[in-house]
Amino acid sequence: MSGTPAGRRMSADQVEAMFHRLAEANPNPTTELEYQTPFQLLVAVVLSALATDKGVNLATRRLFAQAPTPEAMATLGEEGIAEAIRTIGLYRNKAKNVAMLSRQLLERHAGEVPRDRAALEALPGVGRKTANVVLNTLFGEPTIAVDTHLFRLANRTGLAPGKDVLAVERALLRRIPKPYLQNAHHWLILHGRYVCVARKPKCGQCLVRDLCGCRDKTD
Repeated sequence: MSGTPAGRRMSADQVEAMFHRLAEANPNPTTELEYQTPFQLLVAVVLSALATDKGVNLATRRLFAQAPTPEAMATLGEEGIAEAIRTIGLYRNKAKNVAMLSRQLLERHAGEVPRDRAALEALPGVGRKTANVVLNTLFGEPTIAVDTHLFRLANRTGLAPGKDVLAVERALLRRIPKPYLQNAHHWLILHGRYVCVARKPKCGQCLVRDLCGCRDKTD
């Protein structure tokens, strides 16, 4: 993800004002992934790599109808999972990870999603970004999952410039005021997905246009 141009660095006051506005506009942000249980959210996030939330939701509606629990998922098995999610990218590798992940949850965690980062990242298909989403969305931890949208936004606006996702994550955790940290992940991803888009950001619709350090704003 390196190479995204960084805008003029936002001041601390601008960052505070940015999150105040985002919070007023959307007081209770959440993921667009559909799920009913912690296990289902974990699976949905694993499936979301290089796929849209809309595409994942279409696939998980079929998958979770057949296998809503770790036990049912392990029984369904890799081939059954692959058949249910074949509409999303890398479905065979993801099916393998979900089958293994389900078995490991049963064997090591009594079928429960662990709240511990190291335990989460030890599961097949779960990296730092997925662990951050789970810790934030399920357990209310003040973590930031830096995806493509968030990386672009953090650099373009000057909110938290960084050469890679870990640098951006650490900068965001330093710069975002504590009262906003728990929901910041969702606000930023939604803003990057729908307003601060890649090719032509919708600056005219942006709530924080006057605060943003982007050097090439659109009309």
